[in-house]
Amino acid sequence: DTTQLSAAKLRGELYRLFAEKGQQSRMSINVVSFGYKYGVPLEADLVFDVRFLPNPYYIKDIRAYTGLEAPVRDYVLGKEETREFLGHLYELVDYLLPLYQREGKRRLMIAVGCTGGAHRSVAISEALGAHLRALGQTVSVTHRDIAIEEASWPFRRAK
Repeated sequence: DTTQLSAAKLRGELYRLFAEKGQQSRMSINVVSFGYKYGVPLEADLVFDVRFLPNPYYIKDIRAYTGLEAPVRDYVLGKEETREFLGHLYELVDYLLPLYQREGKRRLMIAVGCTGGAHRSVAISEALGAHLRALGQTVSVTHRDIAIEEASWPFRRAK
């Protein structure tokens, strides 16, 4: 009789009975970078705003690069406030993941936003994805607005 079971408890019981060993604990995580000027992803479970970090857009020599490339990545990740923020972010996400799993969540979207979605949010999303992979999590990292933002830059560089 499953009348008194919540959806999460029923799902957990079904996985316990029928899933392959270890399959129940797998949660798919998507880390997505975005630009606030294009809107917050509505399907996000967790949203982190990194617009408080120094903006590489205002550094002439590196503004034409994205957070996927060394000049911007090194600039963003090299800041003391970024390292401190990442420590707190990792601690929070590490704490939350088992709680989401316990409740039966199978997919988790973590959104990281900056102004345009090409510099800070990209570098932070990649760092968070690497951290989660190192913990053995199944992670994809996507950059929703990076192409839109790059296409609008009047200072684009030849690649």
